[in-house]
Amino acid sequence: MKIVTYNINGIGARLGNLLRWLDETQPDVVCLQELKAPQESFPELAIRGAGYGVIWHGQKSWNGVAVLARNSEPVEIRRALPGDVEDVHSRYIECRVFGLVVGCLYLPNGNPAPGPKFDYKLKWLERLIAHAAELVVSPAPVILAGDYNVIPTERDVYKPERWLKDALFRVEVREAFSRLVAQGWTDAIRARHPDATIYTFWDFFRNAYERDAGLRIDHLLLNPAARGRLTDAGVDRAVRGWPKPSDHAPTWIRLAD
Repeated sequence: MKIVTYNINGIGARLGNLLRWLDETQPDVVCLQELKAPQESFPELAIRGAGYGVIWHGQKSWNGVAVLARNSEPVEIRRALPGDVEDVHSRYIECRVFGLVVGCLYLPNGNPAPGPKFDYKLKWLERLIAHAAELVVSPAPVILAGDYNVIPTERDVYKPERWLKDALFRVEVREAFSRLVAQGWTDAIRARHPDATIYTFWDFFRNAYERDAGLRIDHLLLNPAARGRLTDAGVDRAVRGWPKPSDHAPTWIRLAD
């Protein structure tokens, strides 16, 4: 079973690429972030025409998350991260699919830091940590997949010295991510490739993709029940080189059935 997280960076602009990638790779579950589309503008018919059931939480101009399931219908559990009833950002959706619990998340960027956006990011992280503490002990396999906007370590970024003051790499953010993982989650990419240089994001500027000047900010965290089924993990890096791409590449795991 192939499960993927993919920040699409505007599903309207990238729909052709998404449909091509779905057709070529046939993933079983896809978590999309940064839809940049209101609820009513999501291309449901095109997605279903490609053979995927789907749930989504849209938002005009930015944010937005969705879960696609091949030849199946995800069953929604929740469409907001607990802990703040006044938070209206479309950044989290959780469902049951193929015997798994899948949380699809788009964690705030947080820049400029320090500032209100950074404070919101830290509070969102604390809410995620609190909710994840309940999920990690589930007897069912649980996957928290998405664009975390967190660079966990120096080996996850090209020239880390340039990112020390960025909200993706600040000490407070990395410490919070470490506390999350320490609950018992497995960072799937690192579990399979502990020492490799692997990136999931390349900026549109300064030929970052061509120079492989990237970041690893898209993660799939597995609870112990899911970790026992992990057989492989990787990045569909070539998709970032397609015409009119997202600045992220699909990041995936394989689980034994």
